[in-house]
Amino acid sequence: MESPPEVVNFGKSIIVPSVQQLAKQPLDKLPPRYVHDFVSSGLRTSDDSSLLSVPVIDLQSLVSGDRMDYELERLHSSFNARSASSNFRTSTVLVPSAMVDTEKTDQEPYCSDTNVIAREEETEMQRRKIQKKKLWQQPDNHEGFGQLFVVSEDQKLDWSDMFYITTLPSSLRRTQLFELLPPNLGETLESYSVEVRRLAMTILGQMAKALKMDSEEMRELFSDGVQSMRMNYYPPCPEPDMAIGFSPHSDADALTILYQLNGINGLQI
Repeated sequence: MESPPEVVNFGKSIIVPSVQQLAKQPLDKLPPRYVHDFVSSGLRTSDDSSLLSVPVIDLQSLVSGDRMDYELERLHSSFNARSASSNFRTSTVLVPSAMVDTEKTDQEPYCSDTNVIAREEETEMQRRKIQKKKLWQQPDNHEGFGQLFVVSEDQKLDWSDMFYITTLPSSLRRTQLFELLPPNLGETLESYSVEVRRLAMTILGQMAKALKMDSEEMRELFSDGVQSMRMNYYPPCPEPDMAIGFSPHSDADALTILYQLNGINGLQI
């Protein structure tokens, strides 16, 4: 007799209104729940000369070639410069570019109603909206469209909508949520998640080398790790200096790979 599939719930979140729909209203000021006082008082912009520059690592050179030792040393230096957390950018991506482009094309219409191609018929736009509603979070689970870690009605909210889904291992997926995805997006996520996991394991192995640790032990430590994907959409904001799109300390992962889908001038890390 086969064992029933493992069901894991990583938490739930109070369901909140869509920021995208809120942004369509004629707003001159941010609603109070979206105003973060610490943003205007403590945020440093890219024009601030005191802002630490984020190092750029060439991943291709990091994993092979004559410049490997040089890139490892630069990676190690990035850890020393940021004791609380380590951030670095990459000048190359080891995920096939065609797959990245497909991921972008497939997910964008479902994150933003305003980005639907102009020639698309009204019925198709309506179908997408109906499909998107089915993907919203449920009261007992935080996967789907919404916001993460909302635990009270007084809590400050991010100025963003997100779609969150557990992708690997497949045994921990919410099957009913995956089945609601449009076929093209589901197939893309299937292959994209495997490639991103491969990239993550490569980076973790090289991070171990940079820290003079055993890279195989590092890979083994995370070999059974859980992978999730989060797609963020940031609508136009009436007071961007008072809002935040991604709250601090809300990304409790060993490694986050951030891909900027399109040109967002206000993206600050």
